[in-house]
Amino acid sequence: MIKENYRQVEQKICEACMRSGRERSEVTLIAVSKTKPVEMIKEAMQAGARVFGENKVQELCGKYEVLPKDLHWHMIGHLQRNKVKYVVGKAELIHSVDSARLAQEISKECVKQGVEADILIEVNVAEEESKFGICMEETEKLVREAAVLPGIHVRGLMTIAPYVDDPEKNRPIFRDLKKLAVDISRKNIDNVHMDVLSMGMTGDYQVAVEEGATMVRVGTGIFGERQYNIKES
Repeated sequence: MIKENYRQVEQKICEACMRSGRERSEVTLIAVSKTKPVEMIKEAMQAGARVFGENKVQELCGKYEVLPKDLHWHMIGHLQRNKVKYVVGKAELIHSVDSARLAQEISKECVKQGVEADILIEVNVAEEESKFGICMEETEKLVREAAVLPGIHVRGLMTIAPYVDDPEKNRPIFRDLKKLAVDISRKNIDNVHMDVLSMGMTGDYQVAVEEGATMVRVGTGIFGERQYNIKES
């Protein structure tokens, strides 16, 4: 099932790229493996998956230790400052930086460990109270604050769009994030590269690709419904 699901998602990304005049190579498919056991991740690997996204630090670290080291792990969930030390050096990209204090903690840990971290600024485009992320108006300020910190590089923006019955309803959300990234890019801020747009999930990733996503985060579409009975180590 997972292999077939993965191929179907790949096909839909290809179709969305064709519709929008983009190359398939411009979009990274992140297989969101949160709550999924190692066996299911291995099945996704057999289908070609190499980039995986986790919401919880404990899960990311546990899977990082037991799975092949040629995989790429992304931290896509809310990151608490006291967990930063565990994820730095393991996550290739941290998608969910939404405060200067978190950016400072990541920087501090990078310096301590002698590594560097690529980060995205999480933007709450829809201004949903239930979601993390900074508002659009404050994004450039946070980008500038993060960009001067040692050990980290601002690579772009991320958003979690609302859950909707029709993916077309989220097109303006994705369009707004793309426009914001372009606006910030034009400022030519040192240590800032707006080349990553992480947006779109199982329900709306095709629309996100059409609107410029360079990374889509697909969990249910690949692995099936979530399982919440796995204990965190």
